[in-house]
Amino acid sequence: MKKLLYIIPSSKPEEISSSQQTARKFINQFLSAYNDYSVQELNLYQEYIPEPNHRYFVSRAQLVSGEKFEELNDREKKDVQRMQELCNIFKSADRYVIAAPMWTLSFPYKLKQFIDCIILNEQTISISTQGVKGLMKDKERKLLYIQSSAAIFPFTAINVPLLGSRVNHGVTYVKDVFTFLGIKHTHQLLVEGTEIDDIGSDKAIEKASTKIQKLVKDMR
Repeated sequence: MKKLLYIIPSSKPEEISSSQQTARKFINQFLSAYNDYSVQELNLYQEYIPEPNHRYFVSRAQLVSGEKFEELNDREKKDVQRMQELCNIFKSADRYVIAAPMWTLSFPYKLKQFIDCIILNEQTISISTQGVKGLMKDKERKLLYIQSSAAIFPFTAINVPLLGSRVNHGVTYVKDVFTFLGIKHTHQLLVEGTEIDDIGSDKAIEKASTKIQKLVKDMR
């Protein structure tokens, strides 16, 4: 059976999270359409996500092993083992859904922390004298990034006109990093204007939900 990995980098419970409510609608429709998929949920605020430390690596993105691993204390060993476990979970999936709120023009730090845990040499990337390349091309993978935001982005920042439309950093970063890893098909679903008076969370979710049916087909 194929696996959809649902990654939740939000501190809110689902019932008050616009991004998670929208993601649940997508996942329910996706599973209804494709019964050859199972779902694994990974809530980054409820699960233990290590903070990568230089002591956990023997070189760039290469986890310690053998004697170097034994030199670590018990907590550090736990962190290294957990990073490997998270990487294995990530590699085992065929489809990915990330549901995140926009925080400070990006996403909650827990998502970056998770990404730093799973980008490992000889596992999701390869580092050589020829450079760095992604290794996630071994099978067809697809990713859907669902982002909720209080306002509507991108916008032209009036006080910083040179930013223009580049303020939507969460969307662009997620697309760039996962495309680099080898996930060629990345999609986005924006839940916008959740705190704008004439829109609000319910209307924002409703509008975003009109795009779910097409995304279900695209994520097949």
